[in-house]
Amino acid sequence: MGEKGRPIHLGAGVMPASFKVLHDPVKNYETIIADFGECAIGRVAPIDLGFWWIILLCAYTKSTGDTSLAELPECQRGIRLILTLCLSEAFDTFPTLLCTDGCCMIDRRMGVYEYPIEIQALFFMALRCALYLLKNDDEGKECADRISKRLHALSYHMRSFFWLDIKQLNDIYRYKTEEYSHTAVNKFNVMPNSLPDWVFDFMPTRGGYFIGNVSPARMDFRWFCLSNCIAILSSLATPEQASAIMDLIESRWEELVGEMPLKICYPAMESHEWRIVTGCDPKNTG
Repeated sequence: MGEKGRPIHLGAGVMPASFKVLHDPVKNYETIIADFGECAIGRVAPIDLGFWWIILLCAYTKSTGDTSLAELPECQRGIRLILTLCLSEAFDTFPTLLCTDGCCMIDRRMGVYEYPIEIQALFFMALRCALYLLKNDDEGKECADRISKRLHALSYHMRSFFWLDIKQLNDIYRYKTEEYSHTAVNKFNVMPNSLPDWVFDFMPTRGGYFIGNVSPARMDFRWFCLSNCIAILSSLATPEQASAIMDLIESRWEELVGEMPLKICYPAMESHEWRIVTGCDPKNTG
């Protein structure tokens, strides 16, 4: 934390959540003030914005063929700063990013914390885009080497531990607990009786998806639309997993689409749960 408890963002690669224009009527002068989470609901820094910036920069570069913007020293430095922050060493044994609740598009308390799928999918896609954008100089090569190592570890972790299909569901149901050593099957010590009842009816024979979260003794089995779609676009999902995600959407069309373009999260919160969990925000009710 910086002076007066403000987060250190300028040299760390955190993108602002929004901007505010302050007008001085005396001097007839306007100043743009960036908000890095200090004014956000819950005072949470937006982790996903830096990833979206890299992804959109890559999309612009590929669609227009114009590399001059991405090759600007400011853009190259911005990419490196964002990824330096994300790739830094920490007290963590997983290649995924540890996050607080409300740090992404789902900006209310909905249990989207620790290792949410949305952040991990965006992280993977941003890493791949950064490899495409970084210049082949000394600084770019060093950053690219770190990205390649993280991509390998992250893709294995996500495809192995976040993926759920009918076979994996049956395996979790038969998990033993309190296992120790590298040979443990239940690596996160998930309790089989923590499986929600709805997931057995929701999971089709053909199909699968990346679940919402995996952390020690906790699995969030909810379906999150954006992250599963990004997993397909970024090739985080294998071809077989991508087909399984589309099979799931087709099999559960009424639950996941209904009369909407696509539902962000399934299942929806029920009764007064949305008041308790999200902080009394009516827009999050089912």
